[in-house]
Amino acid sequence: MATPEIDALFAQTLSGDYDDEAPWEAVQALRRVGTQEVFEKAAEWCESTSPIIRARGADVLAQLGKTVDHPSNNFPEESYSVITGLLQRETEARPLAAAIAALGHLDNPRAVPLIVNFHSHPSPEVRFDVAFALGCFPNETLSVATLLHLMQDTDEEIRDWATFGLGVLGNNDSPEIRDALVRRISDSDEDVREEAMVGLGKRKDRRVLSVLLAALEQPTVTDRVIEGAYMMLDMQNEREGWKGADYAAALRERFSL
Repeated sequence: MATPEIDALFAQTLSGDYDDEAPWEAVQALRRVGTQEVFEKAAEWCESTSPIIRARGADVLAQLGKTVDHPSNNFPEESYSVITGLLQRETEARPLAAAIAALGHLDNPRAVPLIVNFHSHPSPEVRFDVAFALGCFPNETLSVATLLHLMQDTDEEIRDWATFGLGVLGNNDSPEIRDALVRRISDSDEDVREEAMVGLGKRKDRRVLSVLLAALEQPTVTDRVIEGAYMMLDMQNEREGWKGADYAAALRERFSL
């Protein structure tokens, strides 16, 4: 891609509001290009005096060159160096959150202690990306301890991602993890409750059965509830043609309820 086209995409990342579709389409396009030129400009943006430009630089570097067929960053060490430098000097919430999210995408476990430093940040945006990023390293000891803390956050989206990261993505199992998941099955937020069901189903914890059965017998049964049920039944995936009532019957038979 020619330099003017790359410059136009970088300019597009600054259009509208941060979460609008058009700027994120430009970020994704730049990631797909993934060349040295894109890396250098994104790295330069990470040193801008503008917080939004710093954030967009981190957004681009996060998954530079990553695709389904090419699951690694084109410049992993170089991007890690730029992002950690940004993280250590950043004071604004948005570029700080972007840098933390980028460290999750960069798949380098050396980032875990750096990410954890921000788990009590006053900005929910930053804490959310801490939960997301640690979910990329769910089996690291420090990630486990911090995700347990974030599962109790006042923000439901943070609790949701922390519960998903530790309970669903992570493979660690302990009484402390199970008890934390049990507390979340009575959470005020439906997404958190369902992620906790999946996490407990994955660990075959019988304390989820009553809640899981009640959810399976609702008129509408979500994919996560189904996932919790088939994990509790030690199935690898959902059964073709099965409804919520079929899983409920199988659970009652398996556990003599």
